[in-house]
Amino acid sequence: MIKARMKVMVGLLALLLCVPAAAFGADTVVSADWLQANLSKVTVIDIRKVEDYNAGHVPGAINVFYGVWAIQKAGLLNELPADDDLRDILSAAAIEPATSVVVVGSTANMGEKANITRVAWTLEYAGVSNVAILDGGFEKWVADKKTVSKDAVKPKAKPYRGAFNKALYVNKAYVLANIVKALIVDTREPDFYSGVKKLDFVARPGHIKGAVNLPSAAAYNADGTFKPMAELEAMAKKTVGEDKSKEILVYCDSGRVASIWWYLLSQSMGYTNVKLFDGSAQDFAKDPDSPLEP
Repeated sequence: MIKARMKVMVGLLALLLCVPAAAFGADTVVSADWLQANLSKVTVIDIRKVEDYNAGHVPGAINVFYGVWAIQKAGLLNELPADDDLRDILSAAAIEPATSVVVVGSTANMGEKANITRVAWTLEYAGVSNVAILDGGFEKWVADKKTVSKDAVKPKAKPYRGAFNKALYVNKAYVLANIVKALIVDTREPDFYSGVKKLDFVARPGHIKGAVNLPSAAAYNADGTFKPMAELEAMAKKTVGEDKSKEILVYCDSGRVASIWWYLLSQSMGYTNVKLFDGSAQDFAKDPDSPLEP
C-alpha cells in the first residue's frame, strides 16, 4: 500500500512539474514503438554521418556526428573532448541537463553499436541525466516500418550549464592506483583478453592484471538489438557478481566498446559505481611498466 501511494505521489509530482515521461521509469534501452509514441517528449540525437542522416532519419532528430563526441587526443583514439568543447556541442544541440535524450545510431557492426553507448556515456558524463538509446538503432526503426524523415532539424542554440559527472571517467593513473581494490572488466572478445590477438594500435597483447572478461559482442542479437535483459543480467552477475555497489572499471581497446557494458551495468541493471577507462588498452599497454597478463 505504501509503495503504491509513493508511486502515485511521484506521478502527480511529475505532472505538476511538467517533467517529460521519459525521465520517470522509461527503460534506458527503448524500442522503436516506444520512441514513436514519445517523439514529442524527447530530443533524438542521430550520431550517424551527415549523408546517412540526410538520406533518412527519425522524424525530428538532430544530427550530431559521433566524431565530435569522441576525438583523437594525445595519440589516443576515442577520447573525451575538452569540457569547453563538450559544452559547445551540447549548447549547439540545445540540450540541457534535464533534457530527455534518445541516442540513435547504426548497428551495422560492433564499432557502430558501441558509438551509441559511447555517446550516451558522454552525455551522462556531461551531466545530462535522462538518457536512453534506441534498441537496434536506425536499422531497427526502418525494419519496424516507422516513419522516416529527410527534413533536417536545426535547433536554436542555448548555453549548456550542466555539472559534469567526472566520477564516470578514469585514466591510467587511477587504474594503476586501484588495480587491486576495484573490479576491472575487459569487454573485448576472449582472444584479445587472452592475448592471442591484438589490434595494431595496442602496443602489447593481454589484459590488465586481475581483469575479468565480459565480451560486449555477447550482449547483442543478430539484428543488432540487445538480448533480453534477464539474460544480460545473468551474464553480468556470473562475471561481476551481485554486489551492485562495488567499484567496477570497464575497458576495451580504445574506450569505445567498453561503453556497452558500462551502459548496461550502470543504466539498465542498477550497478552504482561503474567507471570507464577512457584510454583503455591503447593507453595502458604502451607503458612497459603497466602490468599485463596473457
